[in-house]
Amino acid sequence: MNIAIRNGRVIDPKNSFDRVTDIYIQSGKIASLGAVPPGFEARREINAQGLIVCPGLVDLSARLREPGLEYKATLESEMGAAVAGGVTSLACPPDTDPVLDEPGLVEMLKYRARSRNQTRVYPIGALTRGLRGEWLTEMAELHSAGCVAFGQSDRPLPNNRVLMQAMQYASTFGFCLWLRPQDVNLADGGVAHDGEVATRLGLAPIPVCAETVALSHIILMAKETGARVHLCRISSAEGVTMTRAARKQGLSITCDVAANHVHLSEMDIGFFDSNCHLVPPLRSLGDRDALRAGLLDGTIDAICSDHAPVDEDAKLLPFAEAEAGATGLELLLPLTLKWAAETKLPLVVALSKITREPARILGVEAGHLTPGGNADLCIFDPDHYWTIEAPTLKSQGKNTPFLGWELQGKVKYTLINGNVVYVD
Repeated sequence: MNIAIRNGRVIDPKNSFDRVTDIYIQSGKIASLGAVPPGFEARREINAQGLIVCPGLVDLSARLREPGLEYKATLESEMGAAVAGGVTSLACPPDTDPVLDEPGLVEMLKYRARSRNQTRVYPIGALTRGLRGEWLTEMAELHSAGCVAFGQSDRPLPNNRVLMQAMQYASTFGFCLWLRPQDVNLADGGVAHDGEVATRLGLAPIPVCAETVALSHIILMAKETGARVHLCRISSAEGVTMTRAARKQGLSITCDVAANHVHLSEMDIGFFDSNCHLVPPLRSLGDRDALRAGLLDGTIDAICSDHAPVDEDAKLLPFAEAEAGATGLELLLPLTLKWAAETKLPLVVALSKITREPARILGVEAGHLTPGGNADLCIFDPDHYWTIEAPTLKSQGKNTPFLGWELQGKVKYTLINGNVVYVD
């Protein structure tokens, strides 16, 4: 269908484009910006006056809970949440049940996601069989089945020998490893940052060195093997410093942070708010500020939702027993806009953290509005204030630390392949 989007403020970070103009969509592609293509006749027009038109969001971590965990969420519910949040491409961690360690499982997930004609799903394959950290998976076969990278999700590798082997293998074939640095022994049993709040509430702590010790191993082995590494969910000031130093050495390392950690700290746990039970834990105010500084200077490339829907019963338990995780797909855009407003950052720079940069890390054709590219777009109202309430969230997971918060910026339309898949 030919679609004309009129009078929107078009922001495309990849092409440094920020101007009020029209966009023309033809056969699922961006036909042109500004000038009407020869012979173009619009079958649908969208009035975007007062709205911002940007590339569809690209999320580096969104759990869809299928296969195997449908009691928490389903493909249908979470892909509905994705388009409601303007997310048109997402990476899915391998910690499903069974885990994504067999090509058949990856192909089935890709097929089921593709058949819905909604958000594009890019699976992250399991690095080790069953994510048990003992034996490497057949990465080449998983790559052929559709995996764009390999990782352990939130399950750390207890054995550095296995990590070394993984990096050597991945380096040989050019695969990227997505690793969340956390030493399994130092973090064992912990549920909160090792700081003032955990001490006051009597919660088992996770020290910062649980992240930095593991990060040190990753950096040293990446230097030794030349492997490409993406660091997932950095949470501490020291972690940012180490990442910055590694990149200055020329190592092939990229990095992301969860939107939750851009805004929250251990202080938000308050009196055992289980919605703030997250992995990695919310750390100190100093750590949060260092993460923001890392985003500004480019040490941290991207912001992700770290979407992990949890069923209500699992969150009603006491803090230490409650399941970690929070819904986030629908909050990625407004939380990024909030960070931009607080730091007085130009929108074109802020939006690059959720469009251009994550697409570059994934290595996929997304996150821009170049003529000839896929017509994946997010159209949002930057002046629409809305309050986060559980019943209005599309995700099956209704838990987020931001319940009751008023945020600015609401998605009005989402287009994928030139099809309007969401209208507010």
